[in-house]
Amino acid sequence: MIRTRKGKLLIACGVLVFLLLSGLLARWLAVENIERDDIVTLLQAEARGDANAMLAQLDGCDHYCRANVIRMARRLKRPGHVLILADQSQTAYSLTGSVGDTRVAWKATSNVLPVVQCVRVQRSGNVLSGLVIRLLAVSLPIPDTADC
Repeated sequence: MIRTRKGKLLIACGVLVFLLLSGLLARWLAVENIERDDIVTLLQAEARGDANAMLAQLDGCDHYCRANVIRMARRLKRPGHVLILADQSQTAYSLTGSVGDTRVAWKATSNVLPVVQCVRVQRSGNVLSGLVIRLLAVSLPIPDTADC
């Protein structure tokens, strides 16, 4: 049993450091879920054929991007719930800002064949101040085995 004031102070500092690091780790890991949720929302709009909802998810979408989104919303419209089969993010677990593609394989519950697309993702900020996720663009479907 620790009886000295110095020992109790060391334990209190250790607990405080542990809680602080745990909070930062949880914040950092939560960003992965935020990116995935944003991508799922984008793909759900795409499966509904809702180009306006897709454009609302994309930040800074230029004229070329808008034309692709409208074309994809028409082409990839399908009934059913969106299921994510696999995702590979180039920005995963970044401690600071970065830009990269996330390769997403998905399908609607009513379809047998999956769709593979790349979503351009930008992370800004850092673990201490907070990371912000922005979706920049979504690609046309790519071959099943292709990389972004």
